[in-house]
Amino acid sequence: MRDDDRLLDLPVAEFGSGVIGVCDVCGTRQAVIVLSKERFKLCVIDFLNKTWVKTDKKPGVPAPLYRSERVWFPTDTNREGTAQGVVLSPTKVVKHPVVLVTPDVFGLTTTVLDAAIRFAREGFEVFLPDVLKSGAASSGQHLSMRTGAQFRGGVPVTSRAVGEFVRFYSDALDYLRGREMVDPAKSAVFGTSYGASLALALAAQQTKLGAVALAYPMPVRPADVGKLVTAPLFFIAGSEDRAAARARAQLEKVRADSALPFEFVNVPGARHHFLSRDLGAYDLSRAEEAWSRIVAFLKGRLMPPPPRPMPPPLAKPLSSVSAAPAPAPTVGSGPAPSATPIPSTSTG
Repeated sequence: MRDDDRLLDLPVAEFGSGVIGVCDVCGTRQAVIVLSKERFKLCVIDFLNKTWVKTDKKPGVPAPLYRSERVWFPTDTNREGTAQGVVLSPTKVVKHPVVLVTPDVFGLTTTVLDAAIRFAREGFEVFLPDVLKSGAASSGQHLSMRTGAQFRGGVPVTSRAVGEFVRFYSDALDYLRGREMVDPAKSAVFGTSYGASLALALAAQQTKLGAVALAYPMPVRPADVGKLVTAPLFFIAGSEDRAAARARAQLEKVRADSALPFEFVNVPGARHHFLSRDLGAYDLSRAEEAWSRIVAFLKGRLMPPPPRPMPPPLAKPLSSVSAAPAPAPTVGSGPAPSATPIPSTSTG
């Protein structure tokens, strides 16, 4: 997410709106006027002077691949009845498949934002429910998930604490599917670590998902929750991640009873949180390879290539087509043709 996206922290930021931001001409943070969202914001003086000489942006430049905005969506998980989130929407005017990213109690971390930007650049409409600003995360939920994963066999997906998370994300998914420029029939969920366990719990209750992508999830309890998933599932984790290895073992047990494809990818040498740029386990080369595999899975399930048209039938070569011989005239059949006399010309 760009800095100026966060400055436009308003439900509606239309042409001519006044907000606090950085002027695109003078570079000073002050009251600015929005000329075109995601394009130009000018302070009052430069707006009146219309001076563009100090900016490298040109009017009419191509639109960015995606735009971001903060939105409010209805939910019954808090007293206000609404919750906040960030939507990244591709600018291409077509129906977009959607991806709901499920943060854990730490909210919109760098890993969550990194995933959203990558998905939006590929043409997905991405929604990040803001669990911290919406009051959806609490210390009790934090304690319940982590003690369950560390000492009780897995994240208790049937507990009240996790159930509140799942209801919150279910409301977010309903909102995302109802947006104007999306294809509600093509939806997926993605999460990492504890957020991946929450994504799995959500997928077990959602029967209309097209794909589920999990990056190094924590084990869950009960262990057979994966058998309720009705969408193709992608799992990726590092070889040095013991917690994710337990989660993988749980899913591999239920894969035999599932008619849907479960794909597992093992990243040699990677540890837990190897996708997180701000943590010590981050590994650039392994992370980039993992992101490419995750994006390829989602595009393969939600953006399949159009079927190839059937080739036209091959025409027979001319040499193989034998012309039928013309019938030979029969002698004595029918009247003889009459001769037309040639008129004579006299001279003299």
